[in-house]
Amino acid sequence: MPEPQVTVPAPPRTPVRRGPAPKQERSARTRLRVLFGAAELFTQRGFRQTSVQDVADRVEMTKGAVYFHYPTKEALAVAIVEEHYARWPKMLEEVAKEGLSPLSTAERMLEWAATAFQNDVIVQAGARLQIERPQIDAELPTPYVDWISLLESLLTSAGEAGELRPGVTPAAAARSLVSAFFGSQHVSDVLNGRADVVRSWQDLGGLLFQAIRAD
Repeated sequence: MPEPQVTVPAPPRTPVRRGPAPKQERSARTRLRVLFGAAELFTQRGFRQTSVQDVADRVEMTKGAVYFHYPTKEALAVAIVEEHYARWPKMLEEVAKEGLSPLSTAERMLEWAATAFQNDVIVQAGARLQIERPQIDAELPTPYVDWISLLESLLTSAGEAGELRPGVTPAAAARSLVSAFFGSQHVSDVLNGRADVVRSWQDLGGLLFQAIRAD
């Protein structure tokens, strides 16, 4: 009598997380390369004085290859401004890990932002493009409002924690800090190419936070 056949079940297959296809990876790297090249030129020359051919030359590609990833110069500008604004939530996440008080969190956020304006070409280009928004035939995010909202929220919490000097209004203080910060980085840009943004804000920010901090 033949022995019964025993079928050994195959072990369950563990799902394997696969990375992006090579073509997708290359495309993403190329887009990033174009974005940074354009950001450098927009920072140095401005939107009107930079052509798509200039960007192509900077990144050593053909103009057609640049157009493949960004169909217009305006699309490049929008992508840079959007990436500029994407920096801030990530920055807040990192600052939040430090476990600071609300007022110190606001102070630290602006210190980190000053460093970004001094060293990050995407942040620099985004700021210049926002100033030149009347020259760009595309809808860009409204500047400053998110910063004012964030700082007002932090300063409201700071007031509830007793960190603010009596009489300080969170909304007014937030608008003043944003005006002072962005004015400071713009002055630094015009006079020194943002080489002294961090030091300038340390001086000005120190005075402003001392004025609103409770004794």
